[in-house]
This record gives sequence, structure tokens and C-alpha cells, in this order.
Amino acid sequence: MGRLTFSINVTLDGCVDHQEGVADDETHAFFTRLMDESGAMLWGRLTYEMMESYWPAVARGDMEAPPAMREWAVKLEAKPKYVVSSTRKRFPWTNSHPIDGDLCMGIQKLKDATPDGILLGSGKLAAQLDRLELIDEYRFLVHPRIAGHGPTLYESGLPSTRRLELISAKPLRSGAVAMHYRRADSMRSPEPQPLR
Repeated sequence: MGRLTFSINVTLDGCVDHQEGVADDETHAFFTRLMDESGAMLWGRLTYEMMESYWPAVARGDMEAPPAMREWAVKLEAKPKYVVSSTRKRFPWTNSHPIDGDLCMGIQKLKDATPDGILLGSGKLAAQLDRLELIDEYRFLVHPRIAGHGPTLYESGLPSTRRLELISAKPLRSGAVAMHYRRADSMRSPEPQPLR
């Protein structure tokens, strides 16, 4: 079974507006590596439509783009892309597939069928999937900015706090920090305490 990894750009105050991050070659290389390590991409409809409106044209060479962005676009074109939507059923972008039926069962089936894991890149969908306890890892690129507006990470809330274990933290030249967390084992027994 593959891991479901939530990855997104986020400012210091939690804003996940894609226009608020540092968009440089190092940032694109970071996300290209994450995509290379994953077997598939997973988005909600709004994120899919935003991506679909831009990246296929970059991959075709219809839009000017730096080499790092073009590399991302070409690899994204070939990568399987899965979309959760209750309103849209057709996804014509190359290698795009809907997640039908029950969300929990659909995502679990996708995880079971994707040993290299799935990279989730939609904030609202992440909150839904975290409520279902389906997210295994978190790869946040924390940008050195305070946006002062939303949308923010998990603004719709969670039923309880998620404990995470830090796997790595790597600063980038821009001042952004690549944070890798794994969900802590919630079933782990507490450490035995000495009798007093």
C-alpha cells in the first residue's frame, strides 16, 4: 500500500494561496522531486481546474517558461492524476481519472493500487481526508512571508489535534523551509511512568 502525502506551499501565518509563495527554480525542483517520488497526483476539482488551465500549455511549449517549470509540466503531463469532484465527471487532461463513489473507499483503493504513493495538493480535500484519517505524511514548503489573508491551512477544522513526527527540515536559498512530517502513531501506548 502506498502512502498518501499532503504537500502544499504555506506562509508563516498559514495562508495556502498559491500566489503567496516564492516561485523560483529551487521551489519547482522541490515539487518536481516530490512528484517523481510519487506514483500519482490527487486533487480536488478546483485545484485540478487551476492546474489544467495552465500546465498542459507549458508542457506543449505553447507558453514561455523557465526550464524548471517546463520540466515540472512535462512530468506532470505523464503522471496519473486523480480528481475528487461531486460536480464534474469528465477530466480530459492526459492521464486524469475521477474518484467515484464513497470518498474513503475510493482513496483507500487508490492507496492500495499505488505502491509508490500519492501526492495530494489540495487544501480543502486534505481537510476532508485528514478527518477520515487517510493522510500518512505531510510535506509543507513554509515560505518566509506573512500573507495576512486566507485561504488558510485546515480553516474548516479537524475533530482533534494531529500529532506529527518531524522527519526532516531543509532550508532553501529563498528562506523557505521544506518540512517533512509523518503522522505519529496514535495507537502507540504511552511510555511507562516510574512509580513514585
